[in-house]
Amino acid sequence: MQIKVGFEITYAAAQPTPMVIMLSIHPSRRQDIVGGESITAEPTVPIGFYRDTFGNVCGRLVAPAGGVTLFGSALVRDSGLPDAVNPAAEQVPIEKLPDELLLYLMPSRYCETDKLTDIAWSLFGNTRPGWDRVAAITTFVHDHVTFGYEHAHHMKSAHDVYEQKSGVCRDFAHLAVTFCRCMGIPARYCTGYMGDIGIPPEPCPMDFSGWFQVYLSGEWYTFDARHNIPRIGRILMGTGRDAADVALSTSFGRMELKKFTVISVEVVER
Repeated sequence: MQIKVGFEITYAAAQPTPMVIMLSIHPSRRQDIVGGESITAEPTVPIGFYRDTFGNVCGRLVAPAGGVTLFGSALVRDSGLPDAVNPAAEQVPIEKLPDELLLYLMPSRYCETDKLTDIAWSLFGNTRPGWDRVAAITTFVHDHVTFGYEHAHHMKSAHDVYEQKSGVCRDFAHLAVTFCRCMGIPARYCTGYMGDIGIPPEPCPMDFSGWFQVYLSGEWYTFDARHNIPRIGRILMGTGRDAADVALSTSFGRMELKKFTVISVEVVER
């Protein structure tokens, strides 16, 4: 199948303001882009692209006084298959993990393993290590947390989510990531496009989505604590320790979000 993705995001700024954006499709999906990906700014300002330490594609620009609107569009080939399911995937002993994966066991800004380790072991200590354990964590978070945009707060951490039992997709992912790390399973936060493909359309406006990946049997597997079912048409944009590493935009000065539109829809191939 082919999926059309894109965005239109407007920020107001009182004065010229440097920005870093992470709105590009992840390099792991570059070969699936049909023709090319377009990311532009209006008024026209140059955007310089680079790779961050996690391998994500980032852009640098200076928004002019008055603000800037960012536009993105791409057509992406997709297998049309749901997220992979492999109940035989095994947990890798920590001493056998590659060195570069150890940071995905560590606490990070929104994933305070020190606050949740005892809780994690009390909840999941009797589960079978590996796929079953991650599935149990995902189901627990899905059932424990109530989704709602009114519950969003940019400072909410995994421990806050556990205590408050509410949040948006990033909060589901943060809590699940933290529980996995507490149980010795490398886990990383993911952001990207995920349209209503293969499911009934949701009534709320489309948004970027947050999910997570875990390292089992030498591979990264996708899990989604908000939806807790394999989904079709995920298009990865960025991975990191938590949402702080994959912020859609970072401004070095005061800016105000004025418009935010995202699309991710299947298109009929001709």
